[in-house]
Amino acid sequence: MKLLTAATLLLASTAAFARPAPLVSIPSHDGFFDNIAAHCGKAYEGTVTVDNATGASSFAGKKLVMHVRRCDERELQVPFHVGDDASRTWIITKTGSGLSLKHDHRHKDGTDDISTMYGGHTVDAGFESVQSFPADQYSKELFVNQGIPQSIGNTWQMYIYPEKFTYRLIRQGREFRVDFDLTKPITPPTAPWGYKD
Repeated sequence: MKLLTAATLLLASTAAFARPAPLVSIPSHDGFFDNIAAHCGKAYEGTVTVDNATGASSFAGKKLVMHVRRCDERELQVPFHVGDDASRTWIITKTGSGLSLKHDHRHKDGTDDISTMYGGHTVDAGFESVQSFPADQYSKELFVNQGIPQSIGNTWQMYIYPEKFTYRLIRQGREFRVDFDLTKPITPPTAPWGYKD
């Protein structure tokens, strides 16, 4: 009888730990995530509205398109096409301690760029329409190893309003911003490099 009771308790305790941990989040993070997810499957054209870098911009004269391509309860995949360059995908993830933004950069053959998966994590509640992602430690070390230590101060920001989505990069002495018109969906582009339709 004691052996049967012990076996029953063991099975019960195993079953209690078998379910996945709950995904915890706060309302402002959920609202921001849901506001972007509401555009899942749609693509929009954008314009560079601020770029204070010196020299020729790699974005000059090119069609800029964001595509809210894949969405589930934990992750959003948003490719950012620059002309024919389909190397960039923004990945926004619920982490249980906030939201993460990563930049997945691939080569045309699908292999990882040396500069990939950099980004940051929220450090505060933000707002349903605005979130900031200061560079995380992985990104800081990547930037130092690549000889661009000025980028360790990067903060990426995303804004989503009914008529406009904004992607913004700021650091001391540097600002880059692209605004996308959410009132005019366009035909979605093909899958970004390294992904499948």
